This record gives sequence, structure tokens and C-alpha cells, in this order.
Amino acid sequence: MTFTEHCNAIFNRVIDDYHLTDNVDAAINNPFDRSTIDYSLYLKCWIDTVQWHLEDIIRDPKIDATEALLIKRRIDRSNQDRTDLVEEIDAYLRNKYSDVKVKPDARINTESPAWAIDRLSILALKIYHMKEQTLRTDASPEHIEKCQAKLNVLLQQQVDLSTAIDQLLEDIANGDKYMKVYKQMKMYNDPSTNPVLYANKK
Repeated sequence: MTFTEHCNAIFNRVIDDYHLTDNVDAAINNPFDRSTIDYSLYLKCWIDTVQWHLEDIIRDPKIDATEALLIKRRIDRSNQDRTDLVEEIDAYLRNKYSDVKVKPDARINTESPAWAIDRLSILALKIYHMKEQTLRTDASPEHIEKCQAKLNVLLQQQVDLSTAIDQLLEDIANGDKYMKVYKQMKMYNDPSTNPVLYANKK
């Protein structure tokens, strides 16, 4: 099993687990040991899945403004948690390949492996929910047909992205590419860099 096949299996498990209750406040029951990469992958996709549904809820035209603000702030916190998990996965991979002798002509990739894995997690959610649309009995045949066409594209995208990630990891393992990870310096959550926040401290 390739690394992305392993990732996709965990992501699908997470999405199925979430939809047992389909509740953004459901307690997470991560089945993996905290010290493993599987734990991080499960938690990463759980955060993505909850946020997916929060994004649906906040778009309700009848939502109370106060509730919408609370959800928006919850999404902000979720984005920070998501970023932290990406950095944790990158740290795992950086450590895994730390003994690799990088070739003199090795190249850097446009993004770190974990940010590509982040996209793979989101893609699993897109596939699940687009497939859901193709199974609706209350939608028109035209809607079903359009969603099936979109689902086909998403499934091909999953194959392509999985292949690209596995190839990237193979290149890193062979020393043909190297990892260089930059921390996400988000300014809006930091009271020392968000001008609205530090202005209110005066």
C-alpha cells in the first residue's frame, strides 16, 4: 500500500465515522495511538470534516447573526488547528527522511508534502458529498447528471494528486528533492500583528 492509499483509507474512515452522527459537536473518537502518524491524519481529516459542515451551516440565509459570528470564530480556530496539524505531519515526514543524502542537483517542491496531503483530505470530502448528490431522489435528472460528471473529475483528480504525492515522497527518499518547510505565519489570529486586536488593547 502506498502512503496516499493509506491516507485515503484513513480519510474515508473519518468521513464515515463523522456521518454516524452528522453533528459538528460530536466527540472525536480517534482510534489511533497519539504517537503515530495515523493519529495525526485522522485528526486532520476530522477537523476538515467538521469545518466542511460548519461552512454549510453558516451559509443558511435564516441563521441568527450572533450564531453566525460564533461559527465564524469557530472556523477561524479550526483553520489554525488545521495548520498546526499540517505542520505536525510535515515534521513527521521531515524526520522520516532526515538521514537521506540530498543530491547536489536536488530541487525543492512548490509545496511541502503535508500541504498536498491537506488537499487530499479536502478532496475526499468533496468526493463523499458529490457522490451524495448523485444519490438524491429529490433532485432532477439534470442535477444528478451534472453531479456525476463532477464526481468523475474529482475521482480522477484524487488519482492524479495521490500519484503526485507518492512521486514527491519517492523523490525525497531518493535525494532528488528536498523538504524545506516554512511555518504558516498567520497574522489575523495574533494579537500582536492584527491591528484591530492590538488597537483594542490600548
